[in-house]
Amino acid sequence: MTTGTATTAATGAADFVGTLRAHARRYHDQHPFHVRMNAGRLSRRQIRGWVANRFYYQENIPRKDAAILANCPDVEVRRRWIRRIVDHDGRRAGEGGIDAWLRLGEAAGLTRAEILDHRHLVPGVRFAVDAYVTFARTRPWVEAVASSLTELFAPDLMAARLAAFERWYPWIDPAGLAYFRARLDQAPRDCEHALEVVTAHCRSAESQARAVDALSFKCDVLWSLMDAVDQAYPE
Repeated sequence: MTTGTATTAATGAADFVGTLRAHARRYHDQHPFHVRMNAGRLSRRQIRGWVANRFYYQENIPRKDAAILANCPDVEVRRRWIRRIVDHDGRRAGEGGIDAWLRLGEAAGLTRAEILDHRHLVPGVRFAVDAYVTFARTRPWVEAVASSLTELFAPDLMAARLAAFERWYPWIDPAGLAYFRARLDQAPRDCEHALEVVTAHCRSAESQARAVDALSFKCDVLWSLMDAVDQAYPE
């Protein structure tokens, strides 16, 4: 009886994880703008527009993670989750993912000032990112963790993006691609933890459905961000 129960639970967990992983087909690497970017078909203006707008997402990631921490009652989860904030903010000036993205912008020909003051930020990107931060603040913390599981698909995206930038956009200083290189190691670690949390807490059909909905929402956020950039920079 014990063996049968364990097998049923394990099979259910595997199906749940499979449903989450199936969202790879909705990930924003499938967006036409992203496909063109990896094929080397974007102009310098389009690359700069994407970098400047994507920065708004990057700088809000620590705020999203801080919201999850604020709502999370589990000290063990908090101890591990806080590394995400450090990864993006750094422990001191000049460190972390946000600064690395600013260096990407500089390598692409933007100034820090024009990235930081959001002069290129389009309304659709602001709306999508703000919706994601609001989701993390207002939804149950496990659902907010589930929304971060787009990281399941991030390592492959980062590897492909890095190869594409090195091949097709040699006018970008390779030193500016450090953000992508760092995420090759960080994303697998982060998604492994998030998946542990979600599978441990989502045991009922209802809670699993909410987790899947949260991941779907995050996919919509990223796709909407790409839509907005694509419309703002058609060529």
